[in-house]
Amino acid sequence: MSTVPADAGDSRTPGGRLAGWERATRGEVVARHGAGQHTVRRHNLALVLREVAGPHPVSRAAVAASTGLTRGTVSSLVEELISAGLVTELEAARGGTGRPASPLRLDPSGPAGLGVEIGVDSVGVCVVDLTGAVRARRVVGSDHRDDVPAVGLATAEALAAEVVAEAGLVIAGAAVALPGVVGTDGVLLRAPNLPRWVDVAVGDELGGRLGLPVQAGNEADLAALAELWSGGPADAVHVSGGIGVGAGILLGGTLFRGAGGRAGEIGHVVVEPDGPPCSCGGRGCLETAAGLEAMLRAADAPDLESLVAAPPPDVLARVGRALGVALAGAVNLLDVPAVVLGGSYPRCGAALLDAVRAELAARVVSRPAVDVRFSTLGADAALRGAATAVVHDLLADPAAAKRP
Repeated sequence: MSTVPADAGDSRTPGGRLAGWERATRGEVVARHGAGQHTVRRHNLALVLREVAGPHPVSRAAVAASTGLTRGTVSSLVEELISAGLVTELEAARGGTGRPASPLRLDPSGPAGLGVEIGVDSVGVCVVDLTGAVRARRVVGSDHRDDVPAVGLATAEALAAEVVAEAGLVIAGAAVALPGVVGTDGVLLRAPNLPRWVDVAVGDELGGRLGLPVQAGNEADLAALAELWSGGPADAVHVSGGIGVGAGILLGGTLFRGAGGRAGEIGHVVVEPDGPPCSCGGRGCLETAAGLEAMLRAADAPDLESLVAAPPPDVLARVGRALGVALAGAVNLLDVPAVVLGGSYPRCGAALLDAVRAELAARVVSRPAVDVRFSTLGADAALRGAATAVVHDLLADPAAAKRP
């Protein structure tokens, strides 16, 4: 599986913004700013690495043929990528005629991405290597609703140290997934379920603690990207269900964040105008019907495990209807062909899926049936997406890689 998006760009934007997926392609950057020798080499490094990052090992000759670069140039660039720990050369196959070629692949022991997720009641950390494999992962309970941000940041710092030590890889950078609106400057503007986390530069503050560049992004956005990178649909609304409910919107394989990074706040779309009060200050929001705590109250269940063990069909039907009402508006507005239910929703089973499908079928009349599916990554999607985003940015600009 290739880990390089077609539209990957330069991720080093001010303020820790998670923006590698929203900017021009590397080729467009070269064209816009001119093609000096250093710029051309940087572009060609990324070009060669993109070929090596494909689904199968490739030879230097094959890279030269596919890129149009000379074999000498390719060999020079490959040596630089090997020196940076990004590429490794496999043993040549024996038995053929002529000099056997040594296949190239991404180096699983090279620089890695660190993903952090600070949720409402948990902190997760994982390390993903250049091939996309998770090398270490840990999630701990940590309730942040009544604490100042420094408490959650300290928990993330300590957990990250443990996970990085376990992985044993050089960490190129980190990204943090957050349950709220993250502005274009990387600042967590507001998180309705974290009332004390207002205008917090989480990326910068966590980066200072970890000694790493840290990007910040909305957890539903990162979950949507993770699903895309694992083979999911390129045009979809990915709903991340937990204590809060958020959505990541993919259009043509590109994350749509809106003018200020606020797109996807589906949890605060009103589904019952006279419904119960919501943490955002409104009433009848989707979160009050389909958020995890609302589901547990309706089912009289102490936790998700109990709910999953004996899911009440009437509760799942009501949750599915509320999701369908909110998602019908999104599908009718955006004309997306797919909906992915992530977070805690996949554990609820087919009854929830069927209820959402039925509601969408009744409310979406201008397009063929919507493909409604569960996330393949479930509750790990945002955490995986955060770590993998770092890897994608690294592969898009290998000149920025730390030496192992």
